[in-house]
Amino acid sequence: MVASGQNTPARKWRAFLLAGLACLPVWAGAAPASKSTRPPPQYVQLRAPDQAEGARLLAEFRGLGPAGDYYLDFELQVRPRRGAEQVFSGQLWGTRNATGPLSRVVLHDPVAGPRRLLIQNGPDPAVWAWQAESSAPGPADPAQLFAPLLPGADLTLFDLQMPYLYWEEFVFEGVTKLRGRPAHVFLLYPPDEVAALQPELHGVRVYLDTQFRALVQSQIIGEDNRPRRTFSVLDLKKIDDQWMVKTIDLRDETTRNKTRFQVVRAAMGLDLAPRVFEPAALADPIAPPERRVWLGR
Repeated sequence: MVASGQNTPARKWRAFLLAGLACLPVWAGAAPASKSTRPPPQYVQLRAPDQAEGARLLAEFRGLGPAGDYYLDFELQVRPRRGAEQVFSGQLWGTRNATGPLSRVVLHDPVAGPRRLLIQNGPDPAVWAWQAESSAPGPADPAQLFAPLLPGADLTLFDLQMPYLYWEEFVFEGVTKLRGRPAHVFLLYPPDEVAALQPELHGVRVYLDTQFRALVQSQIIGEDNRPRRTFSVLDLKKIDDQWMVKTIDLRDETTRNKTRFQVVRAAMGLDLAPRVFEPAALADPIAPPERRVWLGR
């Protein structure tokens, strides 16, 4: 965790460790993919880089986070290659506990009503859910990890949780240039329980800015080591001396459909009540903080 007295750009992307986008179709109940189908590493340099150093860099990245709690008003702009655009609104309260990043997310479905989620990331990820027709919050069904959360949209629980950032098996591929800046590249492999749900998910390639240890891009890798989905950080904004992500794009490399996650209001450096992040509290609406900065669209 970055100390609250520091105002470094290393916080730029931290507010959205749980807001990546990488939807894939569900193959619930299928057998796990063989390890022989895993994509081989694509080393950036001629020789394999120091894997111990890669492990250190990844561990450092996993331990970083924004100073204090935070709140976001966001829009999901669903932009299919063909057809009309849809826009959904949402809210996110974020914190960090001993396990890792923790978020309360509300998605507003104009037909089914609000859907509330509590998402724990880290080595032991978990999700609790509540919807308007539900009687009580409860653990989300793992079989729904890759199912769309909104009609016509690609957003899934897997997208919001981004569990691949904590997968144990990975290869450090080296340092490359991404949009003009050097980035450490990691290829992470899904554990058996994830591969059983989605055998077409062979790996995730993650790019971390070398200076700020911040996520700038991730790619879902499928058959023949080909990217299926690309998640990209596009735009940043400074709020209360902390840099945060304003715009994230998910591109489906097969359909060319795009989903944009855009923050429109934000509040940083908060001290939220513990109840905000309790599973039982998902049944109750929680008002956003009064102090929010308008970021525009």
